[in-house]
Amino acid sequence: MTERIVVLGGGTGGTVLANKLASKLDTGDAAVTLVDETGVHVYKPVWLYVAFGDAEPADGRRPLDDLLDRQVRLRTGRVTDIDTDAKRVTVDGTSALDYDHLVVATGARLVPDRIPGLVEGAHDFYSEDGAERLRDALATFDGGRVVLSVAGMPHMCPAAPVEFTLMVEDWLRDREVRAESDVVYTAPTERSHKLPPVADWADERFDAAGVESHTDFAVARVDPGERTLHATDGRTLDYDLLVTIPPHAGVDLVAEAGLGDDGWVETDPRTLEAARADDVYAIGDTTDIERPMAGSVAHYQAGVVADRIAARVRGHRPTATYDGKVLCFLEAGMDEATFVSFDYDSLPDLRAESALVHWAKGAYNESYWLTARGLI
Repeated sequence: MTERIVVLGGGTGGTVLANKLASKLDTGDAAVTLVDETGVHVYKPVWLYVAFGDAEPADGRRPLDDLLDRQVRLRTGRVTDIDTDAKRVTVDGTSALDYDHLVVATGARLVPDRIPGLVEGAHDFYSEDGAERLRDALATFDGGRVVLSVAGMPHMCPAAPVEFTLMVEDWLRDREVRAESDVVYTAPTERSHKLPPVADWADERFDAAGVESHTDFAVARVDPGERTLHATDGRTLDYDLLVTIPPHAGVDLVAEAGLGDDGWVETDPRTLEAARADDVYAIGDTTDIERPMAGSVAHYQAGVVADRIAARVRGHRPTATYDGKVLCFLEAGMDEATFVSFDYDSLPDLRAESALVHWAKGAYNESYWLTARGLI
């Protein structure tokens, strides 16, 4: 009997998983279907470089047809219902897909409208359009007060706010307008970053670069006319250019399917099995696991789930588990970078920044498409 495996979402986690399943299972044993709303795979870390004119949006896009193993069936459409009792997924309101194993990899979504004035008064590099608008704003910026504000937690790529702040400070120096500019960073956490070792690293570099840092700064609203950022505790910051990390939210479909609260799938942190339904897994940003919303997390989790599903298809007891592994690069400016790695049993460890790591990050961005294909 052919096992039907349905993967929802064509981001890093879903794409890697589908390809790994295709490599592990014969077509007679399993039929793998990936459902994605657009049919286009987006590598979101590219947008940070788009903002500085060092990449084009097209550098971060590929048709899923070009990335998926030929054994994987791509279904383009919007998932409108998940019935975990009937083991059925509905696409575009009418078409049904039955499954034996379901993987939810639907990610997170940006909800900037939850903060008054944020849409009208702030830039971001967490969307393609946002990165392009920010690129245009930076290109004409000739000095003033640049504020990077983390306006919501949790958010994708937790290192990106620190990266952007150090990069824009370096970039202003290169353009010889740093003396006429202030660089300001705000975070809603007690430290500049949720992870203490990363906060220690960032604080030291902020101090050395003259970056003004404000912690416990929970954004309440933005006043675009006055160019003022307001915190819930009454503090205000003026800006000439405001860049924010918008609030994120889960997917409504997850809550509607009874898989978790607030759109995040309630997930076992080791097996990655959904807690509220049988034969359902969740990976990447859509889980409620206390892990960073990072592509590396989705990548590692995809390998675990592929192993577990393959074992079940073969009639074996699954033994693969996720150890919480995370690996993230952090730009320390325009020309140097470091990286951090940790898991459930170890604290984050940052290496010394260098030009070599910066170029390694760039090389990985170029070779990412091999990762999406499940080859590395």
